[in-house]
Amino acid sequence: MRTSNHLIGALNFLTFLLSIPILGGGIWLSGRANNTDCLKFLQWPLIVIGVAIMVVSLAGFAGACYRNIFLMYFYLWAMFVIIAALIGFVIFAYVVTDKGSDRVVPGRVYREYYLADYSGWLEKRVASDSNWRKISSCIRDSHVCPKLRRMTGGFPEAAEAFYRRKLNPVQSGCCKPPTSCGYTYVNETGWNPVGGMGGTNLDCLQWSNDQEQLCYSCNSCKAGVLASLKKSWRKVSVINIVIVIILVIVYVVACAAFRHTKRIDNDEPYGETRMEKAQPSRLHF
Repeated sequence: MRTSNHLIGALNFLTFLLSIPILGGGIWLSGRANNTDCLKFLQWPLIVIGVAIMVVSLAGFAGACYRNIFLMYFYLWAMFVIIAALIGFVIFAYVVTDKGSDRVVPGRVYREYYLADYSGWLEKRVASDSNWRKISSCIRDSHVCPKLRRMTGGFPEAAEAFYRRKLNPVQSGCCKPPTSCGYTYVNETGWNPVGGMGGTNLDCLQWSNDQEQLCYSCNSCKAGVLASLKKSWRKVSVINIVIVIILVIVYVVACAAFRHTKRIDNDEPYGETRMEKAQPSRLHF
């Protein structure tokens, strides 16, 4: 009995520790939402799940220490729901970030992103006018584009140096016009059309050298946000998959330990069936 309780307590302590990276992933996404991705509702499911695992683990730990059957039942049922919710979140994250990828640009190290490559629920949510106004305002306030500027000898870096830079998706999509526009480089956030004309891409008409405008209204900027979200979610999902596997193993062992504890509480010898206990034989060998 004491060994089973110790095992259950140790397993609950382990699940408590596993809640930390889940909660950390939610907080990391929250930081990304404030500074880069700017879509601020995606982190909350992870934060809620992480806090729930912490609370349920503490309840299970208390139940194991004080032999409280109610708390142990609560732990087992609640943890089952939490594991199911976490699995659902991982599946959802992979489904909504399934579409879209970057494109190689000849003569450039950085990649570019096109909204036409993305589709589905997340694309519609990001690209909708009401949401995009908030997202573009967040990107502008984060000063992600001004941070691109580099000075060499009191002058902006040369075009060739800029072309060799690795830009993140938001920087590539929002801070410069698409390469297909044929604009000439002035500085990191200043580009001029050749002969006063840009390309046929509608984003070429959206581009402005006004530092408050740039390409914040461009589809390439929306695609950059989607690409950034995809990278963030995939990183967190890999960690969550590992945690789900460990949680399932811990849960199965905890169930077995709890059943063993109940069997001892009911004075059932190991291997004795319920039928034998309900109708004991008069002859004992």
